[in-house]
Amino acid sequence: MAMASNAVYSHILFLSFLLFPLLAFSQTNVTLGTHLIAGDGGSPWTSPSTDFAFGFRSLDTDSFLLCIWFKQIPDQTIVWYAKGGNPAPKNSKIELTTDGQLLLTDPNGQQLWKAEISNSNDVAYAAMLDNGNFVVESKGFVHLWESFSLPTDTMLPGQILQVGESLDSKLSITNYSRGRFQLQLLEDGTLVLNPVSLPAYFPYAPYFSIGSNSGDNRSTLVFNESGLFYIERSNGSIVDLSPSAIFPISGFYHRATLDVRGAFYLYAHPRPSLGGTEEWSAEKSFPDNVCDITGEFGSGACGYNSYCGVANGMPICECPPEYTLNDPNNTLSGCKPKIPLVCEEGESGSLESLFDFRELGGTNWPFGDYERIAPVSEQECKESCLKDCYCAVLIFSNSTCWKKRLPVSNGRLSVTDTGKALFKISLASSVTSPSSSSTKKKDRTIAILVGSLGGSLFINFVLLAAICLTAFVAYQRRSKNSKQDSSISETNLRSFTYKELEEATNGFKEELGKGAFGIVYKGLYPLGSKNLVAVKRLDKVVQEGEKEFKTEVSVIGQTHHKNLVRLFGFCEEGPHRLLVYEFMSNGSLANFIFGLSRPHWDQRIQIAIGIARGLAYLHEECSTQIIHCDIKPQNILLDDFVRPRISDFGLAKLLMPDQVLTQTGIRGTKGYVAPEWFRSMPITAKVDVYSFGVMLLEIISCRKSVESAWGGEDKAILTDWAYDCYREGTLEELVEKDEEATRDGKRLLTLVMIAIWCIQEDPSLRPTMKKVSQMLEGAVDVPCPPCPFPFTSYS
Repeated sequence: MAMASNAVYSHILFLSFLLFPLLAFSQTNVTLGTHLIAGDGGSPWTSPSTDFAFGFRSLDTDSFLLCIWFKQIPDQTIVWYAKGGNPAPKNSKIELTTDGQLLLTDPNGQQLWKAEISNSNDVAYAAMLDNGNFVVESKGFVHLWESFSLPTDTMLPGQILQVGESLDSKLSITNYSRGRFQLQLLEDGTLVLNPVSLPAYFPYAPYFSIGSNSGDNRSTLVFNESGLFYIERSNGSIVDLSPSAIFPISGFYHRATLDVRGAFYLYAHPRPSLGGTEEWSAEKSFPDNVCDITGEFGSGACGYNSYCGVANGMPICECPPEYTLNDPNNTLSGCKPKIPLVCEEGESGSLESLFDFRELGGTNWPFGDYERIAPVSEQECKESCLKDCYCAVLIFSNSTCWKKRLPVSNGRLSVTDTGKALFKISLASSVTSPSSSSTKKKDRTIAILVGSLGGSLFINFVLLAAICLTAFVAYQRRSKNSKQDSSISETNLRSFTYKELEEATNGFKEELGKGAFGIVYKGLYPLGSKNLVAVKRLDKVVQEGEKEFKTEVSVIGQTHHKNLVRLFGFCEEGPHRLLVYEFMSNGSLANFIFGLSRPHWDQRIQIAIGIARGLAYLHEECSTQIIHCDIKPQNILLDDFVRPRISDFGLAKLLMPDQVLTQTGIRGTKGYVAPEWFRSMPITAKVDVYSFGVMLLEIISCRKSVESAWGGEDKAILTDWAYDCYREGTLEELVEKDEEATRDGKRLLTLVMIAIWCIQEDPSLRPTMKKVSQMLEGAVDVPCPPCPFPFTSYS
């Protein structure tokens, strides 16, 4: 790096050393003999600014974590915890003892953790500093112990990492034990990220490294007080790791954290005085592709048999089709087949009847192949796997077939991957007949029964009569229950009683939202658990549409896509029609993009791509095509990772006949309803494409499709104004004050062009949602669109 840059960094370091005594001077001292008790409701030890706190954080009602956290922000992010991350029971005590020890003990006085202080006799006090460092100070104002010297998974501005020191990820989001990944500065000055074996913590080969081959064993990793992040060599040279746009330290909190999935992030969060978003923004990640964790050993980012995708720059972990999490409460626990892949000797001739495949496009597990076949067709690849008891997963690409055993590791999803994964699954019949041995056992049982019956004609007659009577009673019960079970029972959906849902929602007490279909309430599932659900009570179902309700819910129950809200179950009891969905913690897209603060540009783009993928799945990949008919921001929900989930899909047919045409008013408002609704034209999937185009413009501009407050009549209709901006080359007006979007002018133009194609009044000119998805992802070119309003005059 240039000498000028080195001079800048040297001045920054010099200033930080001048400022440090001021930080130490403005501290609130913890005197000898002071203590805190876990769970007694007492106040923690805070820094003078109250930005940071040291004390106990509750993990559950009976266990607590000794830690340091950001005190002024809503989620109160933890940045340090006592090494090992072991929880302490209620009524445990942390004390700065009178003899100078910082000691954590359980309610019986047994030691749980102790700070290693070199000269405890010289301890004067302890203090939580404004930079997030908790120190034990000598009488001569020397740090005898400090949390900065014992980092866990996070670094803060003002903190350095020496050669041989490391950051260790947590085991999971809620488990603070040492996890599967490590960041360390090697002897040669290289900064590396590597997976580790558990419980031995043996480091595997790195999956990311930077600043290599320096040979400098005196290098340090520096996160300075100005928010700059870099490796400093002993000769003063710098390897800059900071993001291109650094938020000022005066207005933002900063931290660098090794995530539980193995990516190292630099985060920024506005201080309370600035208001705005209540979340951390990831400004940079190492590696850039957070799912690119490779290596011969280790499970990868998400655990064995799972795969990693990226949404808004953050990794999302998913299970393959017909697989489920090993631990439902831990998305990093890896996945297992819902039905074990039972395969025994002597069954080779019947394996084709026991197994099938589920396809997952654009995914790969690059390690663990035990056989490669080429050239071969996809069908030949499948047939080979069906006859192979070892084979559990296939990767097929370009006439090449790779066979894999379980578990598979390092799974990742990529839009550029043209191959596909084929997961071998057990058919339903294999549950009752998993092996030939069980069949033989059943045959022997039948033979014994027949032999016994043959011993007496009278006994045969009596037993035959009993069997007939039992069958008749069972038939009557089945006929009675069929009113409840219907064809929906063929899905994995649960049939709830009205009383169960009334209890789950506490008498339909807490309302989450209201729409054309009815009211949505907050509930718990299973009943009495901590798992939240959304219960939708339909109030406009067609009275004579009993069969239609069952058919529609059955279709919805068979959908599976990461961008659709999952349906858990239903109720069809008497006049009551209710649907039970998974709960979406981040609310609707409408609240997200029309709120006080504008979400990040890249985040909005990823949301648009996710919605397009979900609609393409409904239109083209389901066994029965589903047309949503009501695409709008209020029907797009956001999950924990701000990933879009389409809700209310497939339910338009349940509305009263006139309900669809009254959702957005007349044609002149140019809302979300496609023009063909008003022209007695056939309704196709293109109505959803039109609505998506309107919503895409809303996502781009963060303003509603119809809003008179936006600068007069010429801007009131978003579709009209957006086309004006496109035609006149003034797209910066469409994204007013959005510097991120303005800087990304080429992509902004592409997105607006895609939206204009979608809102063409002629349905035949609109692309399919699959084509829209490809255009958004950059897989196909976007030609210049014509005027979407052929009957409107433009000079």
